[in-house]
Amino acid sequence: MKSRIKELRRERRLSQEDLAKRCGVTRQTVNAIENDKYDPTLALAFALARELGTTVDELFEFAG
Repeated sequence: MKSRIKELRRERRLSQEDLAKRCGVTRQTVNAIENDKYDPTLALAFALARELGTTVDELFEFAG
């Protein structure tokens, strides 16, 4: 699963720390997701999408 988190986060001028705080996780969690080392829970995926103003489908690219 590939994400657009880094791209959208930068467009909105948010740091990893800012996004993490808004979603209730650590900066390391955001970093791991951005670097495709961790797949977020469904609840976290929805929180990230909400904070980045997009949908889960647009935020993540699911290989099929």
